[in-house]
Amino acid sequence: MKICEICGLPEELCVCEEIAREIQKVKVYTVRRRFGKLMNIIEGIDEHDIDIRELTKELKNKCACGGTAKNGQIELQGDHKRRVKEVLADMGFSSDTIEIKERDNRSKGRRRR
Repeated sequence: MKICEICGLPEELCVCEEIAREIQKVKVYTVRRRFGKLMNIIEGIDEHDIDIRELTKELKNKCACGGTAKNGQIELQGDHKRRVKEVLADMGFSSDTIEIKERDNRSKGRRRR
């Protein structure tokens, strides 16, 4: 039987990751990438407490989109802010600490005619 180094409980009963999920301050926002494509950025998740690769895999599966985890943030293709908040809340993150930033309606870049 393995014992968790952080909480001292057996690994089957370990609650470290659940506690870490509840105290994370997560920010979700959308940026516009090349060729006008939208990309969701999820940041504020501590890589040392939570397996960010596994979380990315789960979010990509639930949102039915592509994406990646790099530089301590998760990038999802498309605009999935509301869905990401629902999925993170279902996974144990506190919905009060998930902040969704709305993007400006101002046009950035060149104008189309």
